[in-house]
Amino acid sequence: MSTTQMLELIDDYADHLRYVLGRSEATIRGYRSDLRAFANTRPSLEAMTLEDCRDALGEAVEAGASRATLARRTAAMKGFSSWLFAQGYLSHDVAARLQAPKVGNHLPKVLNEHTAAQVVHKEIGEDATPAKQAELLRDLAILELLYATGMRVAELVALDIADVDCSTRIAKVTGKGNKQRMVPFGRQAAAAIKAWLEHGRRHFVDPSSGNALFLGIRGGRLNVRQVRRLVQAQGDRAGVEGLGPHALRHSAATHLLDHGADLRVVQELLGHSSLQTTQIYTHVSAARLQEAFKQAHPRA
Repeated sequence: MSTTQMLELIDDYADHLRYVLGRSEATIRGYRSDLRAFANTRPSLEAMTLEDCRDALGEAVEAGASRATLARRTAAMKGFSSWLFAQGYLSHDVAARLQAPKVGNHLPKVLNEHTAAQVVHKEIGEDATPAKQAELLRDLAILELLYATGMRVAELVALDIADVDCSTRIAKVTGKGNKQRMVPFGRQAAAAIKAWLEHGRRHFVDPSSGNALFLGIRGGRLNVRQVRRLVQAQGDRAGVEGLGPHALRHSAATHLLDHGADLRVVQELLGHSSLQTTQIYTHVSAARLQEAFKQAHPRA
């Protein structure tokens, strides 16, 4: 089932909430927004799993979502899954055991630049097997691109080869609501992607690969869970527990601000429709506050 068909089912579910369950328009708007965002970044309805639902909530936690937002998103996915099962669209209720994550009142993780460099670094050992070297080349390209661009993990796994130009160092990214934006990346990311394409990708290619930029070891397009596991493992190696891809996104934005990037430029790079979202997402970095204090305060 295509994303378009899934969006149509979400509209049908909204009618069920309105006319059968009598939910308020505010609740319906919230559920519909949450479910449409989920549908735009997840696999087809037939492939939807409990892990996909949990991953979506995990990304929201990393982005700093409030308890109320997480509770609403959990309820939306549970209700939609139950309705789909009752209507015969699912063979079982995939979100029946879904629970809202427990979160504290803290900001999302922001790595300092030294730690970010440690997380992104990946040794390519010459003594590794060709398949292992290919996997390491892929992982390095993923890590470099995530940190260089601040793109969402779902945007990264959706990239095709033609979406990335290593000569101009520009990636064409398809974000929420299928909105496209052009995002630049640096020399290190370009070199890592080029090495993966020239020396690594061919080891994983099979008939299911299509034009996907990043492949799993079985040849299919890499998925969100695999990237999350990679980033978490790299975080563990660097001494940062529980690290997720969204922390690299948040860190990339913060480091851009640290070095003087305009907030509206960061907004465009992240794919935010509202500047207010970018302000909340990136917050004012300590380095910028300190610099402003030094320049402006008479007792600095």
